[in-house]
Amino acid sequence: MRPRAFTKLLSVFILTLAFEWLATELIFRLLVGNATEGLRQAVLWAGVAGALAALPLAAWLAGRAAARIKRVVVFAQRIASGDLEARLEMHSEDELAEIEAALNHTAERVSKGFHEIESRGNELATILNTMQEAVVAITQDGVVRWANAVMQRMAGTQIHIGRPLVHSMRDPELLACVRGALDRGEVCTGRASILFPGQVFEVNAVPLPGGGALAVLHDVTSIEDAQKSRREFVANVSHELRTPLTSIQGYVETLLEEENPTPEMTREFLGIVLKNAARMNRLTVDLLALARVENPDNKLKLQPCKAGVLMRDALAALGGIVKDSGVKLQSGGAPNVTVLADLDALNQVFGNLIENSIKYAREGKRIRVGAKLEGPEVVFTVQDYGPGISSEHLDRIFERFYRVDKARSRESGGTGLGLAIVKHIVQSHGGRVWVESELGNGAAFHFALPLAEQTPAEPEQDDPDQERQEL
Repeated sequence: MRPRAFTKLLSVFILTLAFEWLATELIFRLLVGNATEGLRQAVLWAGVAGALAALPLAAWLAGRAAARIKRVVVFAQRIASGDLEARLEMHSEDELAEIEAALNHTAERVSKGFHEIESRGNELATILNTMQEAVVAITQDGVVRWANAVMQRMAGTQIHIGRPLVHSMRDPELLACVRGALDRGEVCTGRASILFPGQVFEVNAVPLPGGGALAVLHDVTSIEDAQKSRREFVANVSHELRTPLTSIQGYVETLLEEENPTPEMTREFLGIVLKNAARMNRLTVDLLALARVENPDNKLKLQPCKAGVLMRDALAALGGIVKDSGVKLQSGGAPNVTVLADLDALNQVFGNLIENSIKYAREGKRIRVGAKLEGPEVVFTVQDYGPGISSEHLDRIFERFYRVDKARSRESGGTGLGLAIVKHIVQSHGGRVWVESELGNGAAFHFALPLAEQTPAEPEQDDPDQERQEL
């Protein structure tokens, strides 16, 4: 027994003896009167003996009660430290047992509520971490409280929990939105363009009920690029159409204003009008072709085809163009393997590449077309021996309306869309396209298509010196 409990028990025992002596004395004086002193002392000592006999029982009862109270104290300390699974053992049905039962019931409800809150918190964290947007929570003091996985992945070591947001994110638009949500309690929106190089984010900052704010960053880089591409595309189409239309309008107006135009003048002007009308028609055809190949609903009609047959059919279809150009077309052969291809689409690829080479191959007077097996794909090549392409143009040459030599391309009737169409068709086949060139050494346009077979046959090359000048 603890010293303090023993002292209390001894005090109670002394008070009990005193009360018993006073009660015995009073009873003897009232009832016995002048009884003998011996009898009074005997009764008194009997009471003392009875009290002494009851002392161990009282000590046991007091120790048991103190132990139960101690268990209640330990139980409360465990609950306070976070051990919500702690419970009191029930061994009796007295008043203290009712208190223990009430405490157990309270602990059960607290534990259940805590687990529900923890489960909802985990669900919310999972939802925020699986979002495509970056999310960061900020305290009222502007300190980063929490950031989801997307934000941590993008920011890397820049974002730190427990540090001010201004030390991690220095974009003024983002900080202004967060400050507006913190100070004015308003939903603020903005656009962050210098947060991460090359990326644009739409920022939405909202105040939180308990104080602080939540900022959501939505990556709109692709949308911005698409809008920019659309604006450039519309501007390029307008420019390409305006030039021939202006020419047609000018020559027609001149003919109408001339009272007696000579036949030679009329024929010359009508020839120019026809040339520009043909240019507009080619542009329209290429625009429709580009829209078709860029349409995600456009389905290719893929079928197995030998690489050599595919190349020979494409070259045969271009016989008239090659003959009129005066350029020799050489076949470099092809391996005896099979690819999956849309024949009409691949004919357009070969046609655009060869027509493009003819425009720049007049100096070399020949174009070489061939294919070779490289690992799991077949690489087709259209090579000219013209002036070549400088290195600064190689990365952009497959863009829509991009021209290396704008004046020469327009003079030859080019629309600037042929190589863009090639790129989209090849990529829709699961292939890739690229160009290799040096100034003065011609240009080689390559496109690769995956094999249709896992174990292709041995390559069988056609005669590399065979010429197809008039197909």
